[in-house]
Amino acid sequence: MSTEHDHQHQNAHHHGQHDTSSWRTAASATLHCLTGCAIGEILGMVIGTALGWSNLATIALAVVLAFFFGYALTMRGVLRAGVPFRQAVKIALIADTVSIAVMEIVDNGVMLAVPGAMEAGLASPTFWGALAFALAVAFIVTVPVNKWMISRGTGHAVVHDYH
Repeated sequence: MSTEHDHQHQNAHHHGQHDTSSWRTAASATLHCLTGCAIGEILGMVIGTALGWSNLATIALAVVLAFFFGYALTMRGVLRAGVPFRQAVKIALIADTVSIAVMEIVDNGVMLAVPGAMEAGLASPTFWGALAFALAVAFIVTVPVNKWMISRGTGHAVVHDYH
């Protein structure tokens, strides 16, 4: 990025506008979302698989944990900025719900579509390979969603006001 671009971005940010053309911003927001989703998704898949749960129960746990960790990571930064807890919860819900939902639909759909992935044990390269592939596909699909939302001042754009 050029210094001039940085200045324009900072200037627009201080006036409540959002960088509507930046794929980098969308990728960064998606990577942030992916971090929380991946923690929850991996933990849920590991727990459900280790306990021999059904695909539905395993995916349900993974989704709940993905939302929990996704929101928690957003709230951590917002709370550090001095925002009260209740407001931080609202900001996290606004910032991340659509992104996490898209990511979870895609990555769990991929896991179900890869033959044998859900039945493979934790020691199986099939399980881990499919999970890594599913998260990568979810990232690729979610970046344009986040770009669209950020360009409209919604989604992860609301968090940038607190960083």
